[in-house]
Amino acid sequence: MAGVAALARAAGHQVTGCDRNVYPPMSTQLKELGIDIHEGVDAAQLETGPDTVVVGNVMSRGVEVVEAVLNDDHRYTSGPQWLAENVLRDRHVIAVAGTHGKTTTASMLAWILEDAGLEPGFLIGGIPANFGASARFGKSQLFVVEADEYDTAFFDKRAKFVHYRPRTLVLNNLEYDHADIYADMEAILWQFHQMLRMVPGDGQIIANAADDNLATLIERGCWTPVQTFGTEDGSNWVGGFADKVERHMRVRSPSGDAAETRCSMGGYHNLENAVAAIAAAVSVGVPFERAVDALSRFTGVKRRMERTATVADIAIYDDFAHHPTAIKKTIASMRRRHPGHRVIVAVEPRSNTMKLGVHNETLADSLQDADQVWMYRPEDMGEDFDRSLESITDKLTMHGDYDQLVNAMSKETQAGDRIIFMSNGGFGAARQTLTALLQRTRGA
Repeated sequence: MAGVAALARAAGHQVTGCDRNVYPPMSTQLKELGIDIHEGVDAAQLETGPDTVVVGNVMSRGVEVVEAVLNDDHRYTSGPQWLAENVLRDRHVIAVAGTHGKTTTASMLAWILEDAGLEPGFLIGGIPANFGASARFGKSQLFVVEADEYDTAFFDKRAKFVHYRPRTLVLNNLEYDHADIYADMEAILWQFHQMLRMVPGDGQIIANAADDNLATLIERGCWTPVQTFGTEDGSNWVGGFADKVERHMRVRSPSGDAAETRCSMGGYHNLENAVAAIAAAVSVGVPFERAVDALSRFTGVKRRMERTATVADIAIYDDFAHHPTAIKKTIASMRRRHPGHRVIVAVEPRSNTMKLGVHNETLADSLQDADQVWMYRPEDMGEDFDRSLESITDKLTMHGDYDQLVNAMSKETQAGDRIIFMSNGGFGAARQTLTALLQRTRGA
């Protein structure tokens, strides 16, 4: 929604907004754009007399501002619908979809197109460091959008991506997620199938060759040419690391051409993201070697394994990982890139899927490779959550208070540690608090 607000501002509209909790980096972006944020979801923000109310999917019936919009007959629409009608129409939409890696892949792709001089528009669920913004209107026909499968709004329960009608579609992977709105994997596959029905026959689908759920999806019905990507031979696009610490990657195109470049982000999941971005860029006209080379100048994404501070040789990272698959891959990548260092993980189980207990059976295993795990335990987590973590009690510490967690962490950290804060929210500013505490007690 912050990105939609930025695009509306770029189109010349006066924009305001409201939310219950606003935190960086999006709050910073909105402030820099001069977009006023009304704290809370009361009806007072409607006193400005808006021409249109764009409703985010966190708003539901019973919320004061929603009831006021309906009772007072305000004109309203959803974020995806507003985007489709006012930004995406008559453009070549490149959508990046899947459970994991959407933000990173979309950011890489937008940067490759920018580096090639194509000046794309984009809307991404994070802030690519190369751009410093999550959205841009752009000057070309190309528009990159992170295509989220979450539902659109309280009045439109279709997945957001159904509105985007992409001509080029990247499918990174597919797992069960969003248990608060999808009953099972079949429900998610049904939504993705609706998107495949909209990709034109002269478009392009770029899909992860190693993902069985994606194979099932494509077998269900696909009317568009498909190219596959992966890290194993047999894919049309193949990527690999040229060194053990994952600082350089090499990519092979469907024609057999190969190119190598330095990469800023490690991990085989990010290697797959990079190969998918390269394949999508080439499909819209970027020369292969130029697409690969552009990633040597890609500087990452805020909150995606973003190194935010180093204090007394203690490196602190901010990561959006909140699904066991992403958590496990992130820890493995950190170990390979920083051999000989302890990997410390702080986790805030904040997603609805996590709170519903869907990941209880896999969360402990995803954390096994960490040296220490610091868990913030919300009050509404059940006893099943505690039992699910019994296999890692030797490395696990749980706290129900952010300050207590930070104070305990500060006493246990050692020089050389790599500390990763994992959350899809603000984590009570625990990362920032720990950084300040270490700077005060151990010096910069």
